[in-house]
Amino acid sequence: MDTFFAAACVAAAAICVRDRRAFAFSHRAYWAFVFAPWKLAAFCVAAAGLTLVAPYTGDPTWDYVDALFMSVLTYASAPWAVGALYLAVRRRLPLKQAYVAACAWLFSASWSYDLYLLLRDGEYPFTWLANLFASSVLYVSAGLLWNLDWKEGRG
Repeated sequence: MDTFFAAACVAAAAICVRDRRAFAFSHRAYWAFVFAPWKLAAFCVAAAGLTLVAPYTGDPTWDYVDALFMSVLTYASAPWAVGALYLAVRRRLPLKQAYVAACAWLFSASWSYDLYLLLRDGEYPFTWLANLFASSVLYVSAGLLWNLDWKEGRG
C-alpha cells in the first residue's frame, strides 16, 4: 500500500510541476485568502486544541507531532482541495485538478499520518482506515469553514 500512496503523490506532484499556474494554490491570492486574520485565528485555536489534547485521547498513534503536522497540512490544503473537488464534480475544473485535490486530501488526512507512524513505530498502522474516516470528517469540515468569504455588499 505504501508504494501506491508514494506513486500517487509523485504523480500528483508531477502534474502540479507540469501545469503549475493552473492550480490556485500556486497563486498569491490563494494564500492571501487562506491567511485572512479570522481564518488564521480559527486555525490557531483548532490546531492548539487538537495538538494539546492528542496525547490524552487514549489513542497510542495520536501524539503532539502528528496532530500538529496534520493540522498544518489541513489548513494549507483543505480550502483548495475541497473547493477543487466540488468544482470538478460540477465540471468546472479538469480531472487533473480533482486528482491532485484528492491526493492532497488523502496525504493530509491519512498518508502523512501513516508514513509518520511507519517511521516512528517501524510498522504500518493498523488504525489507518479508522483514521482516514475520522480525519476526513475534520478535513472536509475545515475545507468548508475556510472557504467562507465575506465581501462588502454581498455578505
